[in-house]
Amino acid sequence: MKNIQVIDGAVNCVYDIFAATDDEFSLVFPEGTNVAFIDEVLERHAEQALDDAFKNIWTRPVRKSEVMGIHGILFYELDAKKPYYPNRLDEDAVNPDGTRLR
Repeated sequence: MKNIQVIDGAVNCVYDIFAATDDEFSLVFPEGTNVAFIDEVLERHAEQALDDAFKNIWTRPVRKSEVMGIHGILFYELDAKKPYYPNRLDEDAVNPDGTRLR
């Protein structure tokens, strides 16, 4: 299982983490990425396949105190963050001026 942290635009967002199978993870995150935006995910796959995957993922919350790594970050309603993840890799995040964040 791989852990996905979900960050959404709600003021009361709690940044939950969910476990996903390898197949479910690959639906959300294309090969070589670990950052995804839900609108892009929805554009890549059939609605039914995603509905089935997310139905299962949402049943597997992981307590933060028990997490053994975060393998991907899924953003909802935060399109403004897209420029900071140009290649959809957290490790390559950039500042507003394009310089590397880390």
